[in-house]
Amino acid sequence: MFKLLREEIDGIMARDPAARSRLEVALCYPGLHAILLHRLAHACWTRGWTLAARAVSQASRFLTGIEIHPGATVGRRFFIDHGMGVVIGETAEIGDDVMLYHGVTLGGTSLNQGKRHPTLGNGVIVGAGAKVLGAITVGDGARVGANAVVVADVPAATAVVGIPAKPVTPRDRTDTGRFLPYGTPCGDLPDPVARALTGLLDEVTALRRRVEELETGHAPAAPAGEKVLADGAAAPRC
Repeated sequence: MFKLLREEIDGIMARDPAARSRLEVALCYPGLHAILLHRLAHACWTRGWTLAARAVSQASRFLTGIEIHPGATVGRRFFIDHGMGVVIGETAEIGDDVMLYHGVTLGGTSLNQGKRHPTLGNGVIVGAGAKVLGAITVGDGARVGANAVVVADVPAATAVVGIPAKPVTPRDRTDTGRFLPYGTPCGDLPDPVARALTGLLDEVTALRRRVEELETGHAPAAPAGEKVLADGAAAPRC
């Protein structure tokens, strides 16, 4: 138990520059308290003590503001930064070294009692306010930007942003190989929708320029044997 506790604390220390000491993390980090209580609730759940499991889960929600269903499967070194408002559903599966920020929802989109919540691979980061919905898979090392809404599978080592979430360009994917605070690429935030609209506007501008050139240019000469009308158009043949 103490080895597990030390591993969880070391994981937090490695990913939060605000953490000053292990004692501070142990006493003052609600994300750590929530995951420790969840492991207790999950142990009760797997043994069939569902009422006790839900009671522990509700106590954790009251104390930390983080709601993790006792049926959710959570890997090692899981870190919830800040934590308030996080909701994790019953059939969610979370790998090792995953990090969530406040306001994240791992929710279901089905009323079926089977698999209906997301699966997060190892090393995933989900930014503040993001919603990952449905029985989808977020691959290892993926990054979900703040306030994104993810409703489809995310390939491994890919950053997604926007509503609905779309992958950033391959040039920006190099950021996913390192830690990204809030799961968002630094610098110029890529916006796939804005880039598509910009490309469309550029194409419209080029077409308009071409039309203006054709309108201001000379009319093409009529083929041999055709008469040209006063307005420059070719007269129809009889």
